[in-house]
Amino acid sequence: MDTTPRASPRAAASNAAHILIVDDSLDELRALKSLLDAHAFRLSIAFDGHQGYQRAQLLQPDLILMDVRMPRLNGFATCRLLQECPSTRAIPVIFLTAASTPDERLSGLTIGGVDYINKPFNAEEVLARVRIHLRLAAQNRQHAQAHTDTPTPSENTNTISNDSGEILLQACIRLIRSRLSEELTVTGIASELGSYEKKLSSLFREKTGMTVYAFLREERLKTARIWLGETSTSVREIAEQLGFQNAGNFATAFKSRFGVTPSSYRESVLSTRDACPEI
Repeated sequence: MDTTPRASPRAAASNAAHILIVDDSLDELRALKSLLDAHAFRLSIAFDGHQGYQRAQLLQPDLILMDVRMPRLNGFATCRLLQECPSTRAIPVIFLTAASTPDERLSGLTIGGVDYINKPFNAEEVLARVRIHLRLAAQNRQHAQAHTDTPTPSENTNTISNDSGEILLQACIRLIRSRLSEELTVTGIASELGSYEKKLSSLFREKTGMTVYAFLREERLKTARIWLGETSTSVREIAEQLGFQNAGNFATAFKSRFGVTPSSYRESVLSTRDACPEI
């Protein structure tokens, strides 16, 4: 099977939509290639998430069909990186996969996927969803161009930084902020981003001057401060929602960081608010 990232000979017209297929199964790739070739799409192929991520940056396809369970870099990790890269974040990603439990589907949509198609796939469903999202993406581009003079990412890739370290950092930060209530570990976070603990830890120290764990703790405490000032949620519930073992541990960490207990901070916010005259 030809694996070079070039357009299909049958779809060489420059106005044909360009689709990148990312899948480690040769059988699935052959079936998708045969189906999409027959409908005049330009096609490129990648065999894992790492290769797919690189080719998405290079080729700027109109849409990506992405498997989830792949070696080196799985589909979810790849999508996270694509979402953080300025030149690829607008490319719609459809997960075409056997990973179809409700939790997996929700995870894929939460991190930036636009749709899911289950394997084994139905040819007409694939074509229908591909066409829908190509049309929606084109409409979004037209809307964006109508409201700004800034070039689209694909037109401006030479002036936008696609530094891999910065992209990995931002993907990690986004993941941490979306899952503050969970028992996260550096090893687990790195694995979800297709990286490893030592690399991620080194990157955080270089870019933020903090360890991954210190950043996670800081984000939890900053979020807690916002919730204490803006909601009536109890201190105990805030502690639980932000991954602290109990309210006592939370209170100790909060006082160490901000110099006051959570209850005292809330009281000070309320007293300041009450002291302000109504308009």
